[in-house]
Amino acid sequence: MRIAVLTETDPIEPRVAAVPETVKKFIGLGSEVVVQSGAGAKAGVPDSEYEAAGAKIAGSPEEALSGADLVLKVRRPNADELAKIQKGAVVVAIMDPYGHEDALKAAAEAGLDTFAMELMPRITRAQVMDVLSSQANLAGYRAVVDGAAEYGRSLPMMMTAAGTVPAARIFIMGVGVAGLQAIATARRMGAVVTATDVRPATKEQVESLGAKFVAVEDDEFKQAETSGGYAKEMSAEYQKKQAELVKGHIAKQDIVITTALIPGRPAPKLVSEEMVASMKPGSVLVDLAVERGGNVAGAKAGEIVTVGNGVKIVGHVNVPGRLAATASSLYARNLYAFVETMIDKEAKALAVKWDDELVKATNLTRDGQVVHPNFQPKA
Repeated sequence: MRIAVLTETDPIEPRVAAVPETVKKFIGLGSEVVVQSGAGAKAGVPDSEYEAAGAKIAGSPEEALSGADLVLKVRRPNADELAKIQKGAVVVAIMDPYGHEDALKAAAEAGLDTFAMELMPRITRAQVMDVLSSQANLAGYRAVVDGAAEYGRSLPMMMTAAGTVPAARIFIMGVGVAGLQAIATARRMGAVVTATDVRPATKEQVESLGAKFVAVEDDEFKQAETSGGYAKEMSAEYQKKQAELVKGHIAKQDIVITTALIPGRPAPKLVSEEMVASMKPGSVLVDLAVERGGNVAGAKAGEIVTVGNGVKIVGHVNVPGRLAATASSLYARNLYAFVETMIDKEAKALAVKWDDELVKATNLTRDGQVVHPNFQPKA
């Protein structure tokens, strides 16, 4: 079995889909691993380390993909890459399928069996394969670091001979994996932390990390979680009540970090222009949902915007990629854990178990068709 690891073509993507640790494991399963030259360069992994792990280095994507049964990527293949992958090959990546029906159709027409790592079900067996969690964890940490870097003051309280410096106040909006890590990081850095989320189960999690929970806790709030553990979209009436509560709270904050995303939908608007205007000069908002339209009014993808009152809105894209080495290491382990379930250890060949619940949940295209029920072409 031949596995190809490609250099990512998107200029904002420094991560890589395999690291020497996982290359060794794949080779241990009887695979031949071919890594495109420079694939790991932006993640701090030179070609020599892949070679030391047993991989072959290919000088071009064509060479890497020649005869590949399995292609590992961070982002879904572009049209140029699709044309170079042999028909019948398996492609595993973060496929970003929502709103990209044409890209799925192109992958199907190329005869590829594609799998979207971000659709992995959140069940115990698949925890080690959960790319959303591994990458969001890093995004939450990096959001606090980025916020602190843009904030012109210290975060912890400091008692000095020249007087006491008060602790910064940090407010986390959305307490999923990224939000929880942001809370933990901000607390470790000495800030006074508050957090909000529409899911009742998060209150205990927030308080267990030493932060204060802020939310309108009415009957709708008590039912605000899907069976998959995601936040439901709240009614206009609830959103209005929550906005009023948050409005007064945000005005007192030094750093606000927003993390709210609903799969397959634009990011919910949480912070209005009026709320931004109420913040003190020098305050910072970090919008982790900026690539899906943003939670903060005025946020721009890939930019740090300073508004009239001196408040900064940070809109970095691909925040996990800002920790490329760590993000690649975790993503590569997620990929390996999933791909291992597709390999026949005795035959040392790909043997996808099409009735496996993990395969069913993540398989987008097969036998020339888009097969995932959520992305079926509309009649």
